[in-house]
Amino acid sequence: MVICPLLIHLALATGRWTGITIALGLTHVVDVGLIVMAACFHTLVYSALLIMFGTTLRRGRDPFITALSRKMYGDDIPADMVRYTRGVTWAWSGFFAAQLATSLALFLFAPIAAWSFFVNVLNLPSVALMFAGEQAVRMLVLRNAPWHSWSDILRMIAHIKRSASNQASSG
Repeated sequence: MVICPLLIHLALATGRWTGITIALGLTHVVDVGLIVMAACFHTLVYSALLIMFGTTLRRGRDPFITALSRKMYGDDIPADMVRYTRGVTWAWSGFFAAQLATSLALFLFAPIAAWSFFVNVLNLPSVALMFAGEQAVRMLVLRNAPWHSWSDILRMIAHIKRSASNQASSG
C-alpha cells in the first residue's frame, strides 16, 4: 500500500518505467491512466472528506469532530471541548480544501512530476503532520486534554470511513 504511490510517482517523474508499458503496447494509455487514477482518487477522497466535515459546520449541526468526541467521551463534554472540536473541524476542512487547491494548482501550472510528488509522496506525511499539529495544539488549548493512542486514532479513522460510506450510499 505504501510502495504503490511511490512507484506511481517514479513512473510519472522519471519516465523510465515506460519500457514496461511499451512492451505491453499501452504506453500512452497507462501513463495517462496513472495520472487520471492518482488525480481522481486524490480529488474524490479529499472532496468527500471536505463535504463530510464541512457540512457539519452549518448552523444547528454538531461539527464532525464534536460528534466524534461525544461518541468517545459521552454526550456531556465540557464547553471548552465543544468550542475546540468545532475549531478542529474547521481546521480539517481547511486542510482538505488546501489539499484540493494545491493539487489543482500543481496539476495545472507545474511539471507533472511536482504534482505527482505532492499527491503520491507527500500525501500521507501531510496527514500525519496535521494529526501531530492538532495534538500539539490540543495540549496547549484544553485543560486536561485527552491523549489519543494509535488504537484510538485508528478507531476514529474507521468511524470516519464508515460515516463516509454511509453518506455515499444514502445520497
